[in-house]
Amino acid sequence: MLDIRIEKTTSPKEKPDANHLDFGALFTDHMFVMDYDINKGWYNPRIEPYQPLTLDPSAMVFHYGQEMFEGMKAYKGVHNEVLLFRPEKNIERTNKTNDRICIPKIDEEDMLQAIRTFVDLEKDWIPEADGTALYIRPFIIATDPYLGVRPSNTYKFMIIACPVGAYYTEGINPVKIWVETEFVRAVPGGVGEAKTGGNYAASIKAQMKAKERGYTQVLWLDGVERKFVEEVGTMNVFFKIDGEIITPELTGSILAGVTRNSVIELLNQWNQKVTERRITIDEIYEAHKEGLLEEVFGTGTAAVISPVGELNYNGNIITINNNEIGPLSQQIYDTITGIQTGAIEDTFGWTLKV
Repeated sequence: MLDIRIEKTTSPKEKPDANHLDFGALFTDHMFVMDYDINKGWYNPRIEPYQPLTLDPSAMVFHYGQEMFEGMKAYKGVHNEVLLFRPEKNIERTNKTNDRICIPKIDEEDMLQAIRTFVDLEKDWIPEADGTALYIRPFIIATDPYLGVRPSNTYKFMIIACPVGAYYTEGINPVKIWVETEFVRAVPGGVGEAKTGGNYAASIKAQMKAKERGYTQVLWLDGVERKFVEEVGTMNVFFKIDGEIITPELTGSILAGVTRNSVIELLNQWNQKVTERRITIDEIYEAHKEGLLEEVFGTGTAAVISPVGELNYNGNIITINNNEIGPLSQQIYDTITGIQTGAIEDTFGWTLKV
């Protein structure tokens, strides 16, 4: 068990209007910090006022990208309790990423204790308007002042948080998606299934190209044959075709999303036919041509559910469900957000009170 030292700020910030929140723009009063040294292990856990970091210009994170991050949310429940949604899955994925990036693992109970202690201190920052939450960002950076490609001997583990509303300006309304055929996000054997910044830096070029054409995000195809669907933006993706819900299987280049897993469990409970398999973009377009493509939606922590209303593949534009949110997408969104806030009974044991 961690002995977490807490230093509270003497200059608390003004809380923002919960009805006008920019995602990831304003941060809470404090941050959690814990250090690592190869001879000490993880040590000196503390919560201190949110402030800039001082790092050596040669810190390895700047030069070789050895870092990881996670994302989860805390919610103000309908009974005024503070709820986390499946934090153990994020913690499990943290150590999977750590293993892939050669960062020392963190004891799972210690990480959960750090998150709960931090969120409890910052609970007044959790907004209460519909569709809002406190977004929690744990991350680890390599801090050795050394120019050489090897694992660092020192690291910082930190947790920061920000009150957020909808991730996309469209909210729960359908978004327009550009099918990317030039750039790729990841390949099996790479780091596509890890939460590391390099994945996201590599995606920005295609994202900007899509936005220049009036599209919210990109649909990624596989990096080898350029035909199998992988992810949509930074989210997992689902297709409802002729009553069957299909999502790309985890082949080593796709992130194992916590929301993705939750959606699959929900669909199984509802006796819906859900399949994890490889699916080509041509199959999706053929299904639309035959009138069988019923719904498309992305899933992720930030947006929960993001319906797709339009796909543009090499200039071939298709509209899905009349550019309206589908009934299944709406049902999933209402159920997961209801569980997250305690409005719906959590029969899965997904929520954890802080």
